Amino acid sequence: MEKDLVEFIARSLVDEPEQVEVTMIEGEKSTILELKVAEDDIGKVIGKHGRIAKAVRTILSAASSKSGKRFVLEILD
Repeated sequence: MEKDLVEFIARSLVDEPEQVEVTMIEGEKSTILELKVAEDDIGKVIGKHGRIAKAVRTILSAASSKSGKRFVLEILD
């Protein structure tokens, strides 16, 4: 569910939604979500001073609070 949420948000922000990839890496207490977008779209996902990235992380944290697992969003360039 969290993977789909991040993918949906990222596809809504970028110019090339077909290039959005979210990879899930499971850990014991936390799960890492790696977000990869087209090179020209990285700025759109991060936002000025990281505001959009922070907002996406906040939404991800709220969505995952029921599962009790911690999710970490990494934006790959």
